[in-house]
Amino acid sequence: MLDRIKASLPSLAPAEQRVGKLVLADPRAFANLPITELAGRAHVSKPTVVRFCRSVGYDGLSDFKLKLAGSVSEGVPFVHRSVDVDDKTSDVLVKVIDNTVAAFLKYRNDASSFAIQKATDALEATCTAGKRIEFFGVGNSGIVAQDAQHKFFRLGVNTVAYSDGHMQVMSASMMGPGDCVVVISNSGRTRDLMDACDIARKNGATTIVITASGSPLANLANLAKDARHIHLAADHPEGYDRYSPMVSRLLHLMIIDILATCLALRIGGKLQPLLKEMKNNLRSKRYA
Repeated sequence: MLDRIKASLPSLAPAEQRVGKLVLADPRAFANLPITELAGRAHVSKPTVVRFCRSVGYDGLSDFKLKLAGSVSEGVPFVHRSVDVDDKTSDVLVKVIDNTVAAFLKYRNDASSFAIQKATDALEATCTAGKRIEFFGVGNSGIVAQDAQHKFFRLGVNTVAYSDGHMQVMSASMMGPGDCVVVISNSGRTRDLMDACDIARKNGATTIVITASGSPLANLANLAKDARHIHLAADHPEGYDRYSPMVSRLLHLMIIDILATCLALRIGGKLQPLLKEMKNNLRSKRYA
């Protein structure tokens, strides 16, 4: 978060730059001081403090301070710790857990609640209209797509998951306005996923992409300049060259959990009887 603020300083107005420098000088104090005190220390108006928070990608001062406090908490391992060949089992345990915790906390602090809400609105509209919600992923992301299909299926949603490139293209070709496809990719560079996403978009379907910022798939969504194309950034401190994706897979699963939970809360009224019946019908499948 502090790196983002530092990188954003040159593009900000002079008054907002003073607020940014105040954050960088003492982030813990900034997170705890009232807006009047912050404005006084930065020699700006109180609205300028709020504008600064929005300029660097947050909903307002309260949202900014909450996430700032989380990012500077004591003992949070925000630096990626690679697993080495000569590590002991105890070292591997700590490093893998620390990497995962760091990625989750980073996402909590950086995530755009506006983008999540936008995605939830799209999923709810598709669900209400009785249209299709499909999940596309390849390799590791294909497993996440299957998990997503299972979660949304339990909500009574008309959904399916595809991990085969040919099936994705064929399915995207049959999509239309009102349908929604969620595309999951760690690298954001898989040709099959980009092709299927582009086909679905051109056919009028809503596309939600869960992938790294700056990747070709993310740019495909960002360049569309259409409210029906939504990018949920999934950035993490994991290297691509040494081990198969671990943190990214867990991060993608968490984002799916967030979307499923948000949708369940939206349609909860009609969902409760369905889940109750499902639970009753499954009792015979378990030992007492």
